[in-house]
Amino acid sequence: MKIEQEKELISGFKHLEILANQVVEGFISGMHKSPFHGFSAEFAEHKVYNKGESTKHIDWKLFAKTDRLYTKRYEEETNLRCHLIVDNSSSMHYPVLKSGQPFYESKIGFSVLASAVLMNLLKKQRDAVGLSVFSDHYEYYAPEKGSDRHHRMLLSILEGVLEQPKVAKRTDTITYLHQIAEKMHRRSMIILFTDMFQGEVHEKLFSALQHLKHNKHKVVVFHVVDEATELQFNFDNHPRKFIDVESGEVVNLFAENVQKEYEKRVESYFKDLAMACAQNKIKYVPVNVGADFEKILTTYLVEKQMFG
Repeated sequence: MKIEQEKELISGFKHLEILANQVVEGFISGMHKSPFHGFSAEFAEHKVYNKGESTKHIDWKLFAKTDRLYTKRYEEETNLRCHLIVDNSSSMHYPVLKSGQPFYESKIGFSVLASAVLMNLLKKQRDAVGLSVFSDHYEYYAPEKGSDRHHRMLLSILEGVLEQPKVAKRTDTITYLHQIAEKMHRRSMIILFTDMFQGEVHEKLFSALQHLKHNKHKVVVFHVVDEATELQFNFDNHPRKFIDVESGEVVNLFAENVQKEYEKRVESYFKDLAMACAQNKIKYVPVNVGADFEKILTTYLVEKQMFG
């Protein structure tokens, strides 16, 4: 489902839960014939209603057809445990949004909404979800749970990430991925949202990602980018000042003079990332900010099937 349909309805992150629900409902309604077995299953089976039991889970539609009372017996255990990791370093707060521009057109905004969308889907499927947020320190950790209270708490944390004032925070991905891995004791699907601003693809990064895979965890990396400027370097040919939001380093140049070389190096970097992830059996998915969320949801559902 394309997020464009929601722009006129909701633009503020105060409505994160509402917007996430709209995205998921639109995605589900668009799946005419779902290839995902059990996608709509919310309960284990029907059982005959016994007098004195709570009427909360009576299936009234089935009663209308059979004239007998049945209740839906829900699965007591969740089907899957999922841990979401959000990179909250300064580079993730790019691009700087103009007045009235939807919050999910920045990398951090997109990652927050995508996380909320996955949380919504996990909740519908009665799966447990946990959350980690890191930058230059480990900002937040919550283990995987499936309760409504836990879900609301995580939404509040995600909204708080967007409300935080912008300060210079370097990325220390390697350190905190290792720390998160140490906390993951039960087999889970681990989903990481990051812009991969590491400078180069090196062994230490993939050692950290490989650490996340211990205990047979499944790891999915969503590489979040602003395609127009970060991939295509699409700027006019006027002298511009480029500032590293994490180090403060300044470079003055004409974008056209370096555009071809820049794009060549970025393409090479993406290929190296994809290859290294493939070699380590990590699912690598580049995603563009503000684009539709179908790729996020479809990737999750496919990986969940393979995870089972």
